[in-house]
Amino acid sequence: MKKIWFFIAFTAVLFSCSDNNRSNNNPYIPNYAVNVYLDNNLPTYNNLKYVSNPVYVANYGAKGIIVMKTGEGTYTAFDAACPNQALTSCSAMTISGIYAVCSCDKAQYNLFTGLGGKEYPMKQYRAEGSGTVIHVYN
Repeated sequence: MKKIWFFIAFTAVLFSCSDNNRSNNNPYIPNYAVNVYLDNNLPTYNNLKYVSNPVYVANYGAKGIIVMKTGEGTYTAFDAACPNQALTSCSAMTISGIYAVCSCDKAQYNLFTGLGGKEYPMKQYRAEGSGTVIHVYN
């Protein structure tokens, strides 16, 4: 009997440790496959060498992605689609310092956390740095 309870407890812990915060289950933004490598030695991505200097990368995700260095060797990456608007109603969010601004409702979202005080946060992707290359994927 003890083995059964141990198995049940172990299974509950195992399945409760999921990574759902990256999918966001946002009804406005579909789950597009993202797999891109950005080399910060290239002029386009040079700002990624410095903390708090976000970069917009077109043609990935729903409306492009916004990537930002948040500390030594750490990065965040979010979809540039407004998370609380239909895709067809807005263009990609713009960057204003450490914030992404929605073109429809002018809501601001923090690029460290993806939060903006609305129902849905920004759709987040995984971002890992290795040397001069940042890998953004889901």
